[in-house]
This record gives sequence, C-alpha cells and structure tokens, in this order.
Amino acid sequence: MSNPTINQVNEQFEKFFGGPARAFAELSINHVEALVNSQVAASQAYTDLGIQQVRKALEIKAPQDVQGYVQGQQEVAKELGERMKGDAQNVIELNRKFAEEAKKLSQQNVQAVSEAASNAK
Repeated sequence: MSNPTINQVNEQFEKFFGGPARAFAELSINHVEALVNSQVAASQAYTDLGIQQVRKALEIKAPQDVQGYVQGQQEVAKELGERMKGDAQNVIELNRKFAEEAKKLSQQNVQAVSEAASNAK
C-alpha cells in the first residue's frame, strides 16, 4: 500500500473506531468519577452524622437526658431518610445523564458510518 492509502486507512480507523472509543471511554470515566465523588460525599455525611450522635450520647448524664436524646433521634432518623433519598436521586440523575450521553454518542457514530457508507457507493 502507498503512503496516501495508509494515511486514509488510519484516518478512517480514527474516525470510526479510535475517536468514538475514546469519547465513550471519557464519558465512562467522567461518570464513574461523578459516582465516586457522590459516594464519598454521602459517606462523609453519614460518618459525620454518626459521630455527632455518639457525641450526643456521651453527653447523657441524667435520666431526663435520655428522653431528650431519644426524642432527638426521631429528627436524626428523618434527616437521614431525606439525605438517603437525595443521594439516591443524585445517583439516578447521574445514570440518566450518562445514558443520554451514551445514546447521543452512539447515534452520532451510526450517522457517521451511514454517511460514509452512502459516500462509498
């Protein structure tokens, strides 16, 4: 094969395989990074909440303190439930965005291949 033919094969390979594979890999890495960051933030929040509760339990000195602590646990449970719901919604939204972007990339690649096939005829 001549040098121009090799260059043309390389360009086509990059256009139809290399470029799309790198774009999808970048999309995937960005998605995993966002998920990990979300999980790290959630873990930190849950850890902080747990440590706060242990500290409050250590402040119990008298029987009436127990009642206040137990009543406070209802608020903590509510807060925890809302936090978990928000974290789950965040993961759902990240996955939805990933699916949309992956679909868009796939459609662009199919369109490029279709156009190339039409031009080759």
